[in-house]
Amino acid sequence: MRTFAFSGIEAVPVEVQVQISGGTPALLLVGLPDKAVGEARERMRAALAAIGLALPPRRVLINLAPADLLKEGSHFDLPITLAVLAAMEVVPREDLYGYAALGEPSLDGTLNAVAGVLPAAIGASTLDLGLICPASQGGEAAWAGRIEVLAAADLLSLINHFRGTQVLTPPETAGIAEAARAPDLADVKGMEIAKRSVEIAAAGGHNLLMIGPPGSGKSMLAARLPGLLPDLPPKEALEVSMIHSVAGMLDGGRLLMRPPFREPHHSASQAALTGGGQRARPGEISLAHRGVLFLDELPEFPKQTLESLRQPMETGRTTVARAAAHITYPARFQLVAAMNPCRCGYLCDASRECGRAPRCAEDYQNRISGPVLDRIDLTVEVQPASAAELARAPAGEPSAAVAARVARARAAQRARHGDDGPASNAEADSRDVEMAPEAHTLAEQAMEKLRLSPRGYTRVLRVGRTIADLAGAKVVQRTHVAEALAFRHRMPGRKY
Repeated sequence: MRTFAFSGIEAVPVEVQVQISGGTPALLLVGLPDKAVGEARERMRAALAAIGLALPPRRVLINLAPADLLKEGSHFDLPITLAVLAAMEVVPREDLYGYAALGEPSLDGTLNAVAGVLPAAIGASTLDLGLICPASQGGEAAWAGRIEVLAAADLLSLINHFRGTQVLTPPETAGIAEAARAPDLADVKGMEIAKRSVEIAAAGGHNLLMIGPPGSGKSMLAARLPGLLPDLPPKEALEVSMIHSVAGMLDGGRLLMRPPFREPHHSASQAALTGGGQRARPGEISLAHRGVLFLDELPEFPKQTLESLRQPMETGRTTVARAAAHITYPARFQLVAAMNPCRCGYLCDASRECGRAPRCAEDYQNRISGPVLDRIDLTVEVQPASAAELARAPAGEPSAAVAARVARARAAQRARHGDDGPASNAEADSRDVEMAPEAHTLAEQAMEKLRLSPRGYTRVLRVGRTIADLAGAKVVQRTHVAEALAFRHRMPGRKY
C-alpha cells in the first residue's frame, strides 16, 4: 500500500508493507515512526473491531519503507489499516496497487480529515496512482486533476467498494475559498503620502514600513492593502493552497485565490514565525507566501525573531534544520510593518514632547538592525489627521479605483517578465530595469550621497520601475526615481 510523508510541501512516497507469520501473537510497527504513527496500532484495532473484524492471533509485522525516513502524523493510519486488511485477504490485494491512501480512522471506523491531502493528491498523480482519502476531503483531492479519487466516509464503505458491493461516487472539486472583505480606502481621510506608499507597495510587491505616533492610522492602512491586490494566478494559488493544506488550514478543501494576509502578534516565537516546532510545521512567513505578512509594533518582536527574517526576505524560502533532515518551505512574502518612532510614541511631537528624547528613540529604533531596514523598500512617516480633516475632508479614493491601477501595473510586469519570470517588480533583476539616462544619473548620485548599499540601490530601481508602471511609462524617468528615493528616507531621530 502506498502513502506519503511530507518534506515541506513535497509528498515523499512511502510504502506500507505487512507480513503475517507464525510465532507469538504480536503487532509490530517499524520504519522510524513517531509517537502518533506508533499509536496507529491501537486505533486500527478499535476501528476493525467496530466493523466486526479482528486481527489474527499471529505475528503481524508492519514496515514503513524507506525505513530511514521519519514518519510523522496520523494520516498513516488508513494506509496501515488497508495494508493489514489486504494481508488478511479481506480486501483484494491487487486492487490496492493502483492507489495511495491517507486518512485517520476513528474508533468507530469513520474516517477523519488529515493534513496534506492536496500535495498527496498531486504526488499520487505524478506516480499515476489514484488516491483514497476521507469523504470530507474528496473535493480537495479532486484539485489534482486527472486522478481517481475514492473519498469514503468510513472504513466499511471503503471495504464494500473494493469487494464490489458498493460504488463510491467520484467527488467534485471543492470550489474557491471566499475572500474576507477588506475595508475600503475611501474611509481614510487625508494621509495622501501614506496612501500613495500603500499603492506602490501593492503594485510592486514591495516591503513597507510605516512609522507614526499611536492612533495615526498605520494599522488601518495595512488592513486595506489586501483589498488592492489582484487574485493569484492558478500556479501560485495551487502553491499557496498546498502550504495551507500541509498546515491543516485549507478550509473545506477550497482553493485559495486571494493573497493571504497574516498578522501574528509580537509575542510570536521564532518557530511560529519562520517555521519549526516538534514536527517542523510551516510558520507565518510560509502561510503568507505570495501574500502579506503584517508585523504591527515591529520593535516589540524579539530581536532574534526579526533577524531570522533576513534570509527568507532575500531567497523566498525558509529552511528548518533538524539533525535528521532539512525541511524547506516557500516563503515569498511581502513584509508590511508598523511602529512608533520611540517607546512613548511621541518623538518630534511638539504638543506631547518626549521626555527622554533622543535616547528613547535611539534605544527603541535600534531594536531593528540595519540589515533588516535595508531590505525594506518603502518607509513612510504617518502623521495623524487633524480634527478639521476628520470632520471636513471629503471621502478618499475608493479601493476599487486604486486596485484597478494596481492590476494594470501587475499586468504590465507579467507581460514584461513572462509567465516563468518574477511575479512582481520586487523580485525583478535590476539589470532588466530600462531607465532614461537622467534617471540613471540621479540613482548613481543618490547611491553616493545617501550612502546606499548595493541592495538599497537595487531596491530603489525596482520601486522606480513600479512607479513607472503605475504611470503607464515604458521607461523609468527621473521623476520616478526621485519619488522612490523620497520613500527611502531615514527613520526620525535615528543616527546612522
